[in-house]
Amino acid sequence: MISKKYFEELEKQEALIARKNKKKDLYNGIFDRYINPVLTRNHIPLFWKYDLNEETNPYFMERLGVNAVMNSGAIELNGKYYLVVRVEGSDRKSFFAVAESETGIDEFRFWDYPILLPDIEEETNVYDMRLTKHEDGYIYGVFCSESKDTSVNDLSAAVAAAGIVRTKDLKTWERLDNLVTLKSPQQRNVVLHPEFVKGQYAFYTRPMDGFIDTGSGGGIGFGLCKDITHAVIEEEMITSERKYHTITEAKNGAGAVPIKTEKGWIHIAHGVRNTAAGLRYVLYVFATDLKEPSKVIAQPSGLFLAPLGEERVGDVSNVVFTNGAIVKEDGRIFIYYASSDTRMHVATTTKDKLMDYVFQTPEDPLRSALCVKQRCELISKNLEMLGQ
Repeated sequence: MISKKYFEELEKQEALIARKNKKKDLYNGIFDRYINPVLTRNHIPLFWKYDLNEETNPYFMERLGVNAVMNSGAIELNGKYYLVVRVEGSDRKSFFAVAESETGIDEFRFWDYPILLPDIEEETNVYDMRLTKHEDGYIYGVFCSESKDTSVNDLSAAVAAAGIVRTKDLKTWERLDNLVTLKSPQQRNVVLHPEFVKGQYAFYTRPMDGFIDTGSGGGIGFGLCKDITHAVIEEEMITSERKYHTITEAKNGAGAVPIKTEKGWIHIAHGVRNTAAGLRYVLYVFATDLKEPSKVIAQPSGLFLAPLGEERVGDVSNVVFTNGAIVKEDGRIFIYYASSDTRMHVATTTKDKLMDYVFQTPEDPLRSALCVKQRCELISKNLEMLGQ
């Protein structure tokens, strides 16, 4: 017999899923935030967590708990919005699951089963998939494939690689070889460019000397490979550089798949700096050349989106992170981001607004004296217009 408690909890969950989302009363002219997260651990189907049989679970206890829902790839197919979400179990292991919505801002609902990826024996954990609708006809998922570092006697030591899968329907997944970068020992936050570059597949990488520390990695890398099924990048060049006393001084990494505009490819990435309270993750934006997508042509000063209010609290506090955005034919853009490694949100803007922000916002002059001079010039111009 199915536990009566199941139906009580199901009613609560259905009310949560059905609630409509509204824009927050915050204005910056660039994007809109929303009041409710689009996905939380409370959206996880109850039959993923509970044994519904009253005889074998008389107290209706969670048997396989879920700790967090975060860091989703995003794609639009047949007019619907799909997120391939990182779900972290109470056991700390992550897996991927598909959630879909008609609106893109609310009523996201998980499919009945999570994704069962083809397995690699030494792989312990997988997370943070980016979804690229490539011009070769496939949808590629590039994610972090984590395994234990057996070269040291440290249970927290790990090795990060970029795993690659491909699909055409988000249901059947083909596992390809992990990406190999000859000059970078480890890789995370890798994104596949949606078009061929010089007849080859192009990746945005994050060169790392170790699992946590970027070491000699100077920023977001870029490299080409001929064969996606056995992807090997021989040379990486740096696109968006890490810089002292900026939002990227500790590390930075590619986020959503680049957005193509008539002026260039727009990238929404994450930057990390150290604070007295620990690492702080924010989003920032830059643009690269249409024909040479490794060449940065515009980078607005400072952060694009930072954790605010309740977004600052969670498993890993003071963090926002994106690895998925959806661009509609009418120019609307849906940016999906996680807060504090706990829940998923959406921010909306348009391609025109994003282009204006990227190409009209001044760059960071990198020194306080120059920054205040830059601001005083804006104040002077505005006061003149106000007749003061």
